[in-house]
Amino acid sequence: MHGLDPEQIASLRKRLEQARAALFEQLAGELDVQAGTAGAPLRELEASPADNASNRTLSELVQGTVDHTARQLKLVRHALGKLEDGDYGLCEQCGGAIGHSRLEARPEARLCIVCQTRAERPPR
Repeated sequence: MHGLDPEQIASLRKRLEQARAALFEQLAGELDVQAGTAGAPLRELEASPADNASNRTLSELVQGTVDHTARQLKLVRHALGKLEDGDYGLCEQCGGAIGHSRLEARPEARLCIVCQTRAERPPR
C-alpha cells in the first residue's frame, strides 16, 4: 500500500485496532463520569454558589474530554476504513504517499508532513 510493505501495514493495522479498543473503553468511562454529573442541576438548589461554579466547570471539562476522545476515535476509524479501501498511506490533500515514519508516529495521519505543516501554518 503506497510504499508500505505487508509487515508495516500489519503493524500499523494492529496499532490502529488497539487504539480503537482503548478509545472505546476510555469513551465509555468518560460517559459514565458524565452521567454521574448529570444530576448536578438538582444538587445545585442546595449547594453554595462556589460549589455550583465548581460543578459546572467539572461538567464542562468532562464534556470537553468526551468530545476530544470521540474526535480521536473518529480519526482512528477513518484510518481503519482507508486500510480496508486500499487508500491508507495516501495524503488526503495532495494524494502523495505519507511517509512510514510519520505513520509510525501517528498511524491515523490523514496528511503528509508537507500538507500538515501548511494546514497548521497561521494565515498571513
